[in-house]
Amino acid sequence: MTHRTHGVERVVLAQAGGLDTVIAIPWLADTYRAEIIAVTIDLGQRKEWLEEVRDRALANGALRAHVVDVRDEFARDYLVRGLKAGLFGDDPAATTETLARPIIAQTLVSIAGIEEARAVAHGDRGGSGGAALGRVVRALDPALTVLAVPASMSLPRDDRAEISRIPAALPDEPAYVDIALQRGAPTGVNGVAMPWLDLVESIQILARAHGVGPSPLVALDVAHRALEQETLSNDAERFGSRIKDEYIRMLHDGSWFSQMRHALDAYVDKIQERVGGVVRLKLFKGACTVVECQVATPSKPTIIPVAKG
Repeated sequence: MTHRTHGVERVVLAQAGGLDTVIAIPWLADTYRAEIIAVTIDLGQRKEWLEEVRDRALANGALRAHVVDVRDEFARDYLVRGLKAGLFGDDPAATTETLARPIIAQTLVSIAGIEEARAVAHGDRGGSGGAALGRVVRALDPALTVLAVPASMSLPRDDRAEISRIPAALPDEPAYVDIALQRGAPTGVNGVAMPWLDLVESIQILARAHGVGPSPLVALDVAHRALEQETLSNDAERFGSRIKDEYIRMLHDGSWFSQMRHALDAYVDKIQERVGGVVRLKLFKGACTVVECQVATPSKPTIIPVAKG
């Protein structure tokens, strides 16, 4: 009979795809004498990359390697929520990673239940991300043991290289894009209604071509803020900064799934009811600026794209 230590027989590992999490598979297996179940969360990465990550995990000793597609849920319940709450103003790419923690933790807990695992593991890069992820896991299932792969095993990060790549030569002519929003959420681009994933992809193509980045959320945040300035009172804008701070606190202290967050969601949704219209943006040489802002009104509730010219 195989000897097992620390009461752990099977570990669900959050696999970000970097080489450090590949190294973590044999390390965890040897240290805890455990079977390793690798889990990679599909937040919109390339299919080929996800398949490579899965194959690499299996080749390095994982018993099974799951790739879980949470794109729609992440967009609906996290990215749109973050946009409405004004979380993307400072560093959209980093905020996106932070917003992913709760849904990653939720997925790990779910897979742990399916796999009858008693522990989950994450990489510890010496920052606060892994600890915050662990706090959400414990809040969802206090019975699970949370293991951290030592930071000394981590390698330099390379998983954000693709989203931050900027073309060597930017066009000498600007691009104009009309972004429609209703109740604070983007609904269409250039007069065409789109679901979130298609909308983001369309904006991303233009944003990358003109050096606006590293995330298409930069353009969406600029458009959203422009409409807020036209539709919200000064009191609502001032209180919005406190709401933003509370969301960030809950993302870091593991209380994202609390009743307090649901209460904040209800407040934000109510305030955002008036934030609707079309914003025309100019993308040029890395800059994203507002050209025109057309606010939807009760007498004209249908959002009409701004005519180009």
